[in-house]
Amino acid sequence: MRPDTDVLIVGGGPTGLMLAGDLAAAGVSCAILERRDQESNLTRAFAVHARSLELLDARGLAGDLVATGVPVSSLGPFGLRFLSLPTRFPYVLMTPQYETERVLADRALAAGAMIVPGAEVVALRQDAEGVDVTVREAGGATRTLRARYAVGTDGVRSTVRRELGLPFPGRSAVRSVMICDVRLLESPPETVTARATGAGFVFIAPFSDGWHRVIAWNRRNQLPDTAPVDFEEVRRVTRAVLGSDLGMHDPRWISRFHSDERQVPRYRDRRIFLAGDAAHVHSPAGGMGMNTGLQDAVNLAWKLAAVIQGWAPEGLLDTYHDERYPVGRRVLRTSGTILRAALLRPRVLRRLRDTALRVVSSLRPIARRMAGAISMIDLAYPAPRGSHPLAGHRAPDIPLAGDAPRRLYRALRPGRFLLVVPPGTDGSAIAAWRDRVDLATAGGPTRTTVLVRPDGYIAWAADGPGARTGVRTALRRWCGPATGRVAH
Repeated sequence: MRPDTDVLIVGGGPTGLMLAGDLAAAGVSCAILERRDQESNLTRAFAVHARSLELLDARGLAGDLVATGVPVSSLGPFGLRFLSLPTRFPYVLMTPQYETERVLADRALAAGAMIVPGAEVVALRQDAEGVDVTVREAGGATRTLRARYAVGTDGVRSTVRRELGLPFPGRSAVRSVMICDVRLLESPPETVTARATGAGFVFIAPFSDGWHRVIAWNRRNQLPDTAPVDFEEVRRVTRAVLGSDLGMHDPRWISRFHSDERQVPRYRDRRIFLAGDAAHVHSPAGGMGMNTGLQDAVNLAWKLAAVIQGWAPEGLLDTYHDERYPVGRRVLRTSGTILRAALLRPRVLRRLRDTALRVVSSLRPIARRMAGAISMIDLAYPAPRGSHPLAGHRAPDIPLAGDAPRRLYRALRPGRFLLVVPPGTDGSAIAAWRDRVDLATAGGPTRTTVLVRPDGYIAWAADGPGARTGVRTALRRWCGPATGRVAH
């Protein structure tokens, strides 16, 4: 059966929207099937970390999103200082998730992706050539769509994961957490305030429109998610933890949620993939969940495009799990450690925790390492033994010579591989790969040639004369044969 589209994406949150935008920009037909029939402003995620902002910058979206939020360069309660990070975005951006979704949706639609609201996926079946997805539409009628591949980005209660029969092992991290957006009469103690006592914890972060996000947990009042939230309880917990409720009033929305720590054992099942919360879910501590999903999408998109367009073998798709599963596991550990430290109950342990945070934040190398981990700037993928030390690492946004683009992340905006060569180097090696690889010259003195993947990670690097002999081998390995097609 002829496919209706190359890729069907189940779920229209940030992960699905990023994936659709990247695929469509690469010329791959795709559609998002979104269960909701209208947009919602009631969203939990609000922190966009430096690495995600770099990836948005590589798509021309960072400026628009940054304009909607509040950049925070220090999370004092966690001992985190972002100003020393080697990035154009040395901060965490506080902005509602719907703003992130807006810029991603605009890009996806402009690139040619389809977004189908009110489309609830009820079944999936795959064979050797494609995936059949059965959809229940808003009126109750069902129809079946066919695609070459499908990706589940449909959240913690993923229908795609359920249809694959994959387990979601893990544990509950914290229950009965209250969340709301409010107005404040008084300024919080810090730009981002996070405090934990024996009574519970309170987190307060600013939005640029004058609202504040409040997350509060009452240790003594654990209720199911479906239980209504009394705004007065949020105020009581805030007073118990901070000594004042800061005059909070006029909640525009209020809800209750629980958080689990879970990860699916594999991110790929033949022609179906899982990404974002459908593959891994973490505690809210550190604000890493949405960011991890965005980076899942960026990793998977160029690989799907390469295989669909015929210049990469099917085996490339296995590297999505190989690279992203360990990242999800690491985020689980990091966010879980932060949360459990915040929830410590005995007074003596809380005092030890607070002392440890003060000590760690005063030790610059350790504080820098923590900021690099939370921001995901320091994330690296495994490289083959004997590779250059840069291989697998994030490419820095170095200046480039010549006319625009004058920096690396601008040069990545076409979504292709980028070969960056030292000044005075002949770039004729890429002539046979011009349809997949762009050429740039480093803007400063260097002996290193690097091949940067479309997701901003260094695929290969070499120094001096070794680059001349190795570059074609690297291009064949990473960018396919010079003819542009591979046998499947």
